[in-house]
Amino acid sequence: MLLYEGAMEFSAIYKMKVGPEWRTYNCHRKDVVEEGATDVNEKRSSSELRVEREKVFFKAKGGEITIINDDFLTTNTIPPDSIDLIVTSPPYNVDIHYESFRDDIPYERYLEFTKKWLRKALRLVKPDGRMCLNIPLDKSKGRREEGFQSVYADILTIAKEVGWKYFSTIIWNESNISRRTAWGSWRSASAPYVIAPVEVIVVLYRNRWKKTSGSGISDITREEFIEWTNGIWTFSGESRKRIGHPAPFPLELPKRCIKLFSFVGDVVLDPFLGSGTTLIACALLGRRGIGVEIDRNYCELAKNRLIKEGNILQTKLK
Repeated sequence: MLLYEGAMEFSAIYKMKVGPEWRTYNCHRKDVVEEGATDVNEKRSSSELRVEREKVFFKAKGGEITIINDDFLTTNTIPPDSIDLIVTSPPYNVDIHYESFRDDIPYERYLEFTKKWLRKALRLVKPDGRMCLNIPLDKSKGRREEGFQSVYADILTIAKEVGWKYFSTIIWNESNISRRTAWGSWRSASAPYVIAPVEVIVVLYRNRWKKTSGSGISDITREEFIEWTNGIWTFSGESRKRIGHPAPFPLELPKRCIKLFSFVGDVVLDPFLGSGTTLIACALLGRRGIGVEIDRNYCELAKNRLIKEGNILQTKLK
């Protein structure tokens, strides 16, 4: 896509693959379409995403980036078989203080919730669709009477039960052991805690691993491919204070997942958008992005970050 950009408007020549053919669209539009608005100059193909206007909180880049203010479990704004890649980090149920979600429900209810959203997500991805699911290895915070829980093992089991197929697990080494404060019984065999300073990114797919849909254009470099196909990723987490969200993940996480597991122009979904990091990566990497967020304040946060950090009037993250 070639962009000729002004302060708030741009003209564009789009090349989009529709079926077996590449089509060219010429248009002139405002780059940012505010809450619920539509662009009369936008030319859409029948294969493009359909969303209910009243649920669309924000659009950018001519509708290529969309924030939906809705509950992912009940929303009907995303067509089945339309998503190439899901990148998300659902609530961990470790008593994090979100504005519109209880993160301390009983573990059995949390697993029921997990099964519901995983089943729905499976319906939305294409037959060769994939998911990168960032979750904790285990759980040792929150409802104390429940003790420690094998979150990774339990969620992976549920994912396979509802139909997802397992491909791999990436270990994300956050290198934050210096911030550790929970030791259990200090220097005693009575009840010591063993805590791994890592999270995992589970890579799943729907029907087949080999990707045949999409543009076929990859933007990953040789060095990135060699480094990122090593299943241990080491980079720091994100600052809650800087972002203004209780559980943000760093841009590096969706950036790696998107470049490694999707083609340029693919549709990427984050069903628990939070502070909007996944959509920022989509905007910078030439992917179409959809984020669903139940809390309107977090939708506003994500929108502001997209405008500020997503470089909406610029082009591409290298």
